Amino acid sequence: MPATAKKTTSKSSDKKDAAKAGAAGAAKPENKLAKLGLHNDMDLALHLPLRYEDETTLMSIAEASLRGLQTVQVEGVVTACDVQFRPRRQLVVTVGDDSGQLVMRFLNFYGSQTKQLAEGTRVRVRGELRHGFFGAEMVHPQYKVVNQGAPLPDVLTPVYPAGEGLSQAYLRKSIANAMSRLDWQDTLPPSMLDTLKLAAFEPSVRLLHNPPPDVDEHALIERSHPAWIRMKFDELLAQQLSLKRAQAARRAKTARALPVTGRVTADLIKQLPFKLTGAQERVLEEIRADLRHSFPMQRLLQGDVGSGKTVVAALAAAQAIDSGFQAVLMAPTEILAEQHFRKIAAWMEPLDVGVAWLSGSQKKKEKTEALAHIESGAARLVVGTHALIQDTVQFDNLGLVIVDEQHRFGVGQRLALRNKSNKSFNPAEADNATVPHQLMMSATPIPRTLAMTYYADLEVSVIDELPPGRSPIVTRVIDQNRRDEVIERVHAAALEGKQIYWVCPLIEESEALQLQTATDTHATLSAALPDLTIGLVHGRMKPVEKQIVMEGFSRGAIHVLVATTVIEVGVDVPNASLMVIEHAERFGLSQLHQLRGRVGRGSAASVCLLMYQGPLGGTAKERLAIMRETTDGFEIARRDLDIRGPGEFLGARQSGEAMLRFADLATDQWLVEKARDTAQALLQHAPDIVERHLARWLGGREDYLKV
Repeated sequence: MPATAKKTTSKSSDKKDAAKAGAAGAAKPENKLAKLGLHNDMDLALHLPLRYEDETTLMSIAEASLRGLQTVQVEGVVTACDVQFRPRRQLVVTVGDDSGQLVMRFLNFYGSQTKQLAEGTRVRVRGELRHGFFGAEMVHPQYKVVNQGAPLPDVLTPVYPAGEGLSQAYLRKSIANAMSRLDWQDTLPPSMLDTLKLAAFEPSVRLLHNPPPDVDEHALIERSHPAWIRMKFDELLAQQLSLKRAQAARRAKTARALPVTGRVTADLIKQLPFKLTGAQERVLEEIRADLRHSFPMQRLLQGDVGSGKTVVAALAAAQAIDSGFQAVLMAPTEILAEQHFRKIAAWMEPLDVGVAWLSGSQKKKEKTEALAHIESGAARLVVGTHALIQDTVQFDNLGLVIVDEQHRFGVGQRLALRNKSNKSFNPAEADNATVPHQLMMSATPIPRTLAMTYYADLEVSVIDELPPGRSPIVTRVIDQNRRDEVIERVHAAALEGKQIYWVCPLIEESEALQLQTATDTHATLSAALPDLTIGLVHGRMKPVEKQIVMEGFSRGAIHVLVATTVIEVGVDVPNASLMVIEHAERFGLSQLHQLRGRVGRGSAASVCLLMYQGPLGGTAKERLAIMRETTDGFEIARRDLDIRGPGEFLGARQSGEAMLRFADLATDQWLVEKARDTAQALLQHAPDIVERHLARWLGGREDYLKV
């Protein structure tokens, strides 16, 4: 027993030692640098300042006192240093020069500072000088102990992005050391720099780290200085090179050519109850041409809400089926996937095409039958949710993968589906495997600049025309204090035979946000409108419950559907012509546009009421004004990009990728175009430059998404 006890103590001690060692390792500055993505000298050199401080000039305390609320730098001798306790514990240090004195006030301080700032110490102090009850003072200024006559810096002092526990002093020293060791050879030849009117690389980096005091500060802050332009261009060029190489690598893969547009395609077009628009015909021809190739199609199909992407996807699937292969369509939510299934199955099954449905909520027997039909090839078209990527799903001969709302899926999910084209897929042989063609769809229009920058590896098709007969949507913004008027309007619309969506942002009460909830709204409307049938649908309901409610709304048995954003995409009820969006100020522009697109799908004039709770912030006001002004999805996307930046547009496609650090897509579109054209030329004529440039800017991290 004693031996066992000793052993346990030893293990416990080992664990404590290991924990201490781990904590010590994590605390090392070099590990903290790694957390910032700074692994080598070039990473450090390209860790550019956020802003600068001007420590190149001194002024007297009397002169500084006349400057108002400006950041100033003075130098003097400490004449008093006291810890005071009124109104709270604080360190008060008086500093004087020949012209006057000021007080440095520290509300948070270390005991060692009282020794560091002892009487008679000469200090250089920088901060915002203001006039307090006891005269001129600075609260929590920067300071350093100096000798009399100590020289001033002759360059601006950089302030870097820093992680926890990394001081500016440590970063400055690390970056300076790295720059002294670097090989500064420019990746671009002088002739190209002249043609592109770009500054040389090394002088640009050095200037950005240590700008001289006479530099154009406005150009530096606005990032329009030639040194910043070079950094932005190089960053964009690396991104374009990487994406175009990914595209070339994809074209080197093998796919099964799907050349046939036969019986299924012809019969499907014949039985459609509408004529394709010119835009649909154009993008369909682009897709058909891609499917005829023996390398995999990688095309993004963009179309505004209600533009008719589903029928284009169905006709692409028909070409795969006519060519003897299976097609699969994956959607991110069960409501959207089921909507696709019902619509496409209604088109395909009369043509004797087997269509299978697969979702996580299916009963075991249904799922087993669906899996058997998929594996045997009896199901020529498969529609479903994330359930399609499970290991149990095996295709007979998958030729085409269609992913709707592709930005909602992660890289791994799309890759898993693509790899199902081979029954015996071996990850070790991924580079040589035959892969299916891939069509990605998005109802969130992507601004041209964003598409050029982040989707440069894809072919992009745009349906820029709505089907005829669609009613225009009038959008009105209304204060929630007029709720009773809105309820009356809903009642009148329902009595005229119209159907209504009422959208809420939350399911349950949140004290923090105090938002009206879907469950409360359903109860309120049911009580206020007893002669109407009010439905409720939200994300926490069981799929079968959601299905029953949605079917009731689709066939007109439910007058008003109270819903959360589960109806954001894919719900198509032509008779629904009025939408109320509760707390519209809480939604993003893209989401508001998607929700609004659920009405206006029939011939009746449609209205969207954006109900808000005041007072509104500046961004919320801007969003609601944009929604009122336009229904053009591409214009909304462009203005949304200006407000939010690119991050949320890109969704899971960018997981694992660094966003652009220096270039700004709102102002640097001209540079994107220049970088794209240069990348194309370099890939064709200068592969050695490509390698050097990617090594410098991506440093082995050239893992831009290839799915």
